[in-house]
Amino acid sequence: MKEHKARKRFGQNFLQDTRIIHDIVNAVRPQPEDVVIEIGPGLAAITEPLAAKLNKLHVIEIDRDIVGRLKTLPFADKLVIHEGDVLQFDFHSVAGKKKIVGNLPYNISTPLLFRLSEVADDVTDMHFMLQKEVVERMVAEPKTNDYGRLSVMLQYFFDMELLIDVPPEAFSPAPKVDSAVVRMIPVKHRIGEAQDFNHFAKLVKQAFHQRRKTIRNNLKELAGDDDLLAVGISPQDRAEHIAPELYVALSNHLVAKAV
Repeated sequence: MKEHKARKRFGQNFLQDTRIIHDIVNAVRPQPEDVVIEIGPGLAAITEPLAAKLNKLHVIEIDRDIVGRLKTLPFADKLVIHEGDVLQFDFHSVAGKKKIVGNLPYNISTPLLFRLSEVADDVTDMHFMLQKEVVERMVAEPKTNDYGRLSVMLQYFFDMELLIDVPPEAFSPAPKVDSAVVRMIPVKHRIGEAQDFNHFAKLVKQAFHQRRKTIRNNLKELAGDDDLLAVGISPQDRAEHIAPELYVALSNHLVAKAV
């Protein structure tokens, strides 16, 4: 089979370390009847061992050459191939509670994670390979440098854990950064329920807009000192010192006050 050259515009780095591939498949724990979607199957490093354990495997792939290649594989009859951009994919079009797995292209990882938050109710768990720096931001605790908007917004939907560190040499071509595998398990209302999710999202975005400023300054157009104090936030604190649940509480306080 003709060798496939990784394409920069698709952010392609192909996993080739057999031990890490084995560890990822073990973490996913696929059962024959599971509904599994793999994002970006690439050269099928994870696809093949997943398909071996499943009756059917959905894959989403944008690269036409790779789609053509997937159709020629010995286990192609088990694959349901969705050709196109994962950012445009309708995950609800695949029926059932889903497990989602993939080596995510670094250039679209953040928008894709936000997109996947929208289908959290439809998901059992997700396992992704990402830039390690991104995973550290996802799982970060308050009062750490990595804690930010991404941490709060994803922790609203998911329990998350960094599972596996992955060095650059595990890929071909080797990226210039370290990678990691993260497990994401949806947990409804784990930090409380936002009464108006759009308000909550806007509030969090504004809170981290200028990290060096106090929360009082960043939120001055949305909340006064009395509002902050009402939910236990010190106006002098910076955004990264404030626990995720307090952002939910503040948003709900402001929404209720506006009624």
